[in-house]
Amino acid sequence: MRRIWLLILGAFTLGLDAYVMAGLLPVVADDLDTTVSMAGQMVTAYTLAYAVSAPLVAGLLSGTRPGVLLVVALAVFTLGNAVTAVSTSVAVLLGSRVIAGAGAGVFSALATAGASALAPEGRQGRALALVMGGMSAGTVLGVPVGVLVAEEAGWRATMWLVTGLGVVALAGLCVRLPRIPASPGVPIRARFGALTDRRVAPVVGVSFLAAVASLGLYTYLAPVLGAAGVDAGGTAPYLWAWGIGGVLGSVVAGPLLDRTGRAAALVTAVLVVLVLAEGALPPLGAAAFPALVLWGAAGWALQVPQQQRLLALRGGDGDATVALALNNSALYLGSAIGSGLGGLALAGGLPAERLPWLAAGVAVLGLGLHLAAGRRAPRGGAPGRGPEGAPGREPEGAPERVSGREPEGSR
Repeated sequence: MRRIWLLILGAFTLGLDAYVMAGLLPVVADDLDTTVSMAGQMVTAYTLAYAVSAPLVAGLLSGTRPGVLLVVALAVFTLGNAVTAVSTSVAVLLGSRVIAGAGAGVFSALATAGASALAPEGRQGRALALVMGGMSAGTVLGVPVGVLVAEEAGWRATMWLVTGLGVVALAGLCVRLPRIPASPGVPIRARFGALTDRRVAPVVGVSFLAAVASLGLYTYLAPVLGAAGVDAGGTAPYLWAWGIGGVLGSVVAGPLLDRTGRAAALVTAVLVVLVLAEGALPPLGAAAFPALVLWGAAGWALQVPQQQRLLALRGGDGDATVALALNNSALYLGSAIGSGLGGLALAGGLPAERLPWLAAGVAVLGLGLHLAAGRRAPRGGAPGRGPEGAPGREPEGAPERVSGREPEGSR
């Protein structure tokens, strides 16, 4: 596992950059003499660039050496953040966020695929969990530090912090990254096939709905807590509770997946926890710490089995990275759409304390899609039997083994 620590550092930097910007919007708007809503478009620019670049670039260049692409993607991400730090106008700021988001999207997809490829047999789940844990740690540890730096030295200092972390990870990748086997080039038809694959689409759809429910609601955690009587200066412990839960969930999910080998069952359990945790927020009010920990854990743990399912589904083809990139895009689009819908709901007069119930409803839709897709999954080969006839393998459409092999009869 020591071979992937540089990928984890890169993921930590991505997590910091993605979530710290929301806390810097007021000071950025004041510094650039614009409105908070206009400054907020830098989050949209980053998100959309991430969402578009991940499947497009990763698919077009899937035949290229992954190590080279990882270095280039992280270099683009770091350059974008450096430009953000020196931006003197809204136009330059938005352009820099597009650059950073494009690099982040490609790096994230390649890092998850690379971590799985570098992990020993039977420990791919742990590798995926560590990369996801790096990103969640960027939120729970990096974001508070970044906001503190901004309070002491200005928002540009925070962006230089992100840039510096990117430089460190980039230098390490250039010197120490082990060789990652290149996947075969993916023809155009195969790339589009990943978008329309009836096995892949429901998995990505569940990730999208879960992101709407979890990351979208996180944007409005402060007003939700405010409705429960928590003043603005007292929200930090609640944010820490959510973030600590996220780190625990993403780290624990990997070993659990490796031990049980049942990704689809783990997804079901995690979605149930997400629904219950978000639904419990309004009645718990200021005593919502346990629900916040469970919500954060479920939101971050979900992507470990989701990514492993995609690797198993597409692992026999050359476009596994495309499927992972598509899943990452769904996460960012879900976050953006969830935030937008939450803002519209509040602007329309919905009480903030009801937002968690709406989010829980979206999570229920994701659970329903997951269960329905499992029932509709085609059954090829010998259901319930492994390649050597060993019991425990689920049928096609619900891959459960962490080896990354395709289920029987899936091609």
